Amino acid sequence: MAMTRSSKVALASDRIYDPTAPANFLSGFADMDLIKLRAALDVEMKRRKIAISVGQMAEELAIQYFYSTSGRPNLLAAPTGTANVDALSRKGERYSIKGICNARKTGTIYPDSDDPHKQLFEYLLIVKMGRDWSLEVIYEFDWKTFCENRSWDKRMNAWYIGASNKTLAKATVYLPTEKA
Repeated sequence: MAMTRSSKVALASDRIYDPTAPANFLSGFADMDLIKLRAALDVEMKRRKIAISVGQMAEELAIQYFYSTSGRPNLLAAPTGTANVDALSRKGERYSIKGICNARKTGTIYPDSDDPHKQLFEYLLIVKMGRDWSLEVIYEFDWKTFCENRSWDKRMNAWYIGASNKTLAKATVYLPTEKA
């Protein structure tokens, strides 16, 4: 497939990613080149089993943080498809992990269809990420604190936690530079 080049813009395939380049290095790409780059990245990331969504990245960041922080339990990823549980501690504690990048609330947490009051996990981790998906902070809610602060999403028929400062102040806070 032949493509023409603008005198100012090189094809995405002609560029090499330079992590030290200014953040706006992508501004020189033509729209179609950005779309093709995005598609190529998705294919390669899936092949390598690298997180490609905010939720997946939040899970990886939380598990890595807990693993590398003394005083925190080592977490293992829960089997794919496990309802409301994303990680397990060696003691069997269940962790639900939700990521926030630009959102004002977490993803949804569905109640048990047979018992709406059933405890679904021991801890909820809210992983706040920067626009570059780097870890900014992890908020930890135990089940009781989650229940006291959750809100109901009528459209989704599920719970969520709002990302207001007032709500997040009720959580235990872990910062990436802080080691216990």
